[in-house]
Amino acid sequence: MRAVTCATVAIGVLLMGTSASTHHAFSAEFDVAKPLELTGTLVKWEMINPHSWFHIDIEDDAGAVVTWRIEGGSPNELIRNGVTKNTLTIGSELTIEGYYAKDGSAKGVGRNFLVAGGERLFLGGSAPPVAPAAPE
Repeated sequence: MRAVTCATVAIGVLLMGTSASTHHAFSAEFDVAKPLELTGTLVKWEMINPHSWFHIDIEDDAGAVVTWRIEGGSPNELIRNGVTKNTLTIGSELTIEGYYAKDGSAKGVGRNFLVAGGERLFLGGSAPPVAPAAPE
């Protein structure tokens, strides 16, 4: 019985290490010196841990639609901030304030969403809550 308990604990420790190693800090993936502001249509919302993902269709300068992935806080954090599945519906138009990914892909981290009527929703997560001061 003791061997089974030890094996169970060992497996649990290994699994915890695996999920922790895949998590990242803001500065590892996003650039605080490159704030973004994009307006588009919500096409998919994944409320998963450790971060939620918002998929937004945005028309680029050439007129092509590009689906951006915007990272938000965990589902619990979003709900505590008043952002629920009833707050945003698929097809909603919104403006994202956040930061571009360092790799140049169509991905960013959201700080806020601005929705119809001008309401600002704080997304939590790894994005700094306030944009940095502009360089002089």
